[in-house]
Amino acid sequence: MRAVALSRHGDATVFHSVSLPKPVASGHDVLVRIHATSVNPVDTKVRAGTYDDYQTTTYPGPSKNPRAYFDRAPSPPTHVLGFDGAGVVEGVGDEAAAAGWKVGDEVFYSSSPVRQGANAQWQVVDARSVARKPKGLSWAQAAALPLTWITAYEALVERMEIRDGEQAGVLIVNGAGGVGSVATQIARRILRLPVVVTTASRPETTEFSRSMGATHVVNHREPLPPQVEALQLGVPIKYVFITYRTEQYMDAAAAICAPFGKVCSIVQTETLNMYGAEWMAKCLTFVWELLGTKPWYGVDVESHGEILRRLADWVDEGRIVSHLRETLPLTVEGVVKAHQAVEASRVIGKVGLEVPDEGCCT
Repeated sequence: MRAVALSRHGDATVFHSVSLPKPVASGHDVLVRIHATSVNPVDTKVRAGTYDDYQTTTYPGPSKNPRAYFDRAPSPPTHVLGFDGAGVVEGVGDEAAAAGWKVGDEVFYSSSPVRQGANAQWQVVDARSVARKPKGLSWAQAAALPLTWITAYEALVERMEIRDGEQAGVLIVNGAGGVGSVATQIARRILRLPVVVTTASRPETTEFSRSMGATHVVNHREPLPPQVEALQLGVPIKYVFITYRTEQYMDAAAAICAPFGKVCSIVQTETLNMYGAEWMAKCLTFVWELLGTKPWYGVDVESHGEILRRLADWVDEGRIVSHLRETLPLTVEGVVKAHQAVEASRVIGKVGLEVPDEGCCT
């Protein structure tokens, strides 16, 4: 099969077209013919060789292994990226078949962090992380959703435990980003919070964030606490979701968050200083969210598929929309352009990669 793979770790020009053996589905796996994928910031970090969310400590002693991810993931020159995927099932393992999966199913998913990705003609995926594609979405619109949606859903519902209809507000940092824009929809349209404050700095990102459900937008290029205070909200901000530069927003989160509130971040940082702000005085909780934790440690492996099944229902009901804003071809040139746009922070929502009529991965 043809695939777009890393020739080495480096800048966005390291991608090349390769020929790899066509994978075979067995056990819990399904084989999917890829119709579309998308690019997330994690793809760019893996490509650059800087991804460190799975750091481990080797005992005895404090020896850290910041390259734990690269010890388990495929290696260049045949490492295929693409954590999101959408396509048609063409092969089914025995256990996946027993669970009801069959050839011809149209699916979407976020795949394992340490298996080959969706920048290819075919991909083998654990069917327990797969759901049937929403009927009203194109392939690219569907492929744009899984990683960001699962991340945001786990952060708001599982990590911060926000209750449906709770009389409280949430502040979402970077509301026009991939995770921020679906978190806004979850908070407003699924959890039905009365106040969803997001951050943005440009007219186009502010407009997009409001279209995703934000009730208020503040400028993240200016101090956040006085802007939030000036809104004179009728409910307390009990939750803060950080999706960009954790260390930059720690003091602001503590100042804004109500007593006994919760703050969640998805962005790794070397500096997590809680001293000198209201973290202890307010008894605030800080928690990480990492989508890969469940597949990495093999726990609660069926939950991602369940989260996506709920998403598909909400999309088909019209409650949730795809945040795809740009589609490029799934070719070497298309992958390079998408990575460059994500790294330059030019992407509003998500950028997708769709298989062109002339074929994939050239």
